[in-house]
Amino acid sequence: MDLIEFASTHLFSVLALAVTGIFAGILAGLLGVGGGIVIVPVLFFLFQSNGVSADSAMLIATATSLATMIPTSLSSIRSHRKQGNVDVDLLRRWSLFVVSGVLVGSWLVTRVDGTMLTILFGVIAILSALNMLFRTGKSALFSQLPGITAQRVMAAGTGFFSSMVGIGGGTISVPLLTLYNYPVHQAVGTASAIGLLIALPGALTMLLLGNTPNDAPTGTIGFVNLLGFCCIVPLTVLFAPVGAALAARLDSAKLKKIFAIVVLCTGVRMLGQCLF
Repeated sequence: MDLIEFASTHLFSVLALAVTGIFAGILAGLLGVGGGIVIVPVLFFLFQSNGVSADSAMLIATATSLATMIPTSLSSIRSHRKQGNVDVDLLRRWSLFVVSGVLVGSWLVTRVDGTMLTILFGVIAILSALNMLFRTGKSALFSQLPGITAQRVMAAGTGFFSSMVGIGGGTISVPLLTLYNYPVHQAVGTASAIGLLIALPGALTMLLLGNTPNDAPTGTIGFVNLLGFCCIVPLTVLFAPVGAALAARLDSAKLKKIFAIVVLCTGVRMLGQCLF
C-alpha cells in the first residue's frame, strides 16, 4: 500500500493529522507554545486507533514530531531574528551541549521501549501545564543566569529530555530561562533556535538508527512517519501567522490557562495508560 492509497483508505487519519497541523500552528502563533506538546499525544492516540501498539505509537510519534519541527523552527527563527529576540551569545554557549544531549537522548530512544517515553512525556506535560497555570507572570527566582558549568548542564538536559519526548526546546528552556530573570521575549525567540538544534539531529538519528516496528503505519522510515510529516508541516507553517494575528485580539492569558488544563489532562491520561 503506497502513501496515496493509505491516505484514501484512512481519510479520518489524514483529516486528524491536518487538524493537528492547524491546531499546532495556531497555538504556536497565539501562545508561543511548541507544536510537539500537541503533536505527540495526538499521534500517539491516532496511531493506536489504527492498530499500532502503544509502544510503537510513542516511538513513531516522538520521531515524527521532531521531524515536523525542522521547517517550522526555521520559519520561527526568521521571524524572531527580525525582532531581535534571538540571543546569539547564549546559543554559542549552549549549542554544543544541546546537540550532545539530543544525540544521547535520540540514540536512547532507538534502544528503549515506548512505555518509558510515554511516562516521561506525561511527567513533562504535567509539569509544563502546572508551570503555565501557576508560574506565568510570576517573578523570577534568581536574579541572573548561573555560571557556565551550570548553563552547560541546563543546555544538555534541555536537549536530552526534549529529544526523548519529541518536543521543541521551548517547553523546557523558556520556563528554565525565565526562572533566572531572563527576558521572556528573548527566551521564546532563542528557544526557536534551540528547537532546530533539537529537531534536526534528533529526527535524523531516529530516521537512520530506528528499527521500523512491524506494526508501524504505512510510510514510516525508521521511526519517522512521512504521511504525518507531510500532512502536519504545511498547515502548521500556514496557520502560525493566523495564531499571531489572533493574539492581538484575544485574551491569550486565559487561553493559555485553558490550554494548560488540556495539556494537564493529556499528561495524566498518558501516564494512566502506562501505570494502570
